[in-house]
Amino acid sequence: MSTSHHLKPVSPVLLSLPLDVSVPNNELPVVLYPKVSGDRDLETVFRTAFHSHSWRGLWADGVFGYHHFHSNAHEVMGVLEGEATLMLGGEEGRVIDLCPGDVLVLPAGTGHRRMRASPGFQVLGAYPKGQETYDVYTPALDFANARARIRAVPLPHEDPVYGPDGPLMRAWGQVHAVSP
Repeated sequence: MSTSHHLKPVSPVLLSLPLDVSVPNNELPVVLYPKVSGDRDLETVFRTAFHSHSWRGLWADGVFGYHHFHSNAHEVMGVLEGEATLMLGGEEGRVIDLCPGDVLVLPAGTGHRRMRASPGFQVLGAYPKGQETYDVYTPALDFANARARIRAVPLPHEDPVYGPDGPLMRAWGQVHAVSP
């Protein structure tokens, strides 16, 4: 696994989410890399890692306070500042806490929303190359065709943190290999 000197190797936490009536989710697990960096300049560390591993469309902001998902793109978020609690997977999903240095990778279709955040909470987000033009669905929208779009989203070519041999590639590749 290739790493930058600013990123430490950590074991990922894999979170499987059930299908939900309000959001489709995905058979691929959510990947959480806790505290991959303690660097003071996390924006540069994450920007460099994401860009060098072909994750594009970089943005810095918070996380919406309502459930939403992207049917045509996977998403990575690296926590730059503050702390937050997110709900993943819809109302029946999982609650996770994030802090600076954490990286969260959401497969297409994964519902997510901010439940609470400290002042100044900010993440740096990106999408695999070719998926930068993403949609935003909320439970209030008709997403009847979303599941077909989600299944059609290609796997990224590289893990946004650790590159082509990173844990994300193994975790998602194993699921993808056994799926119909």
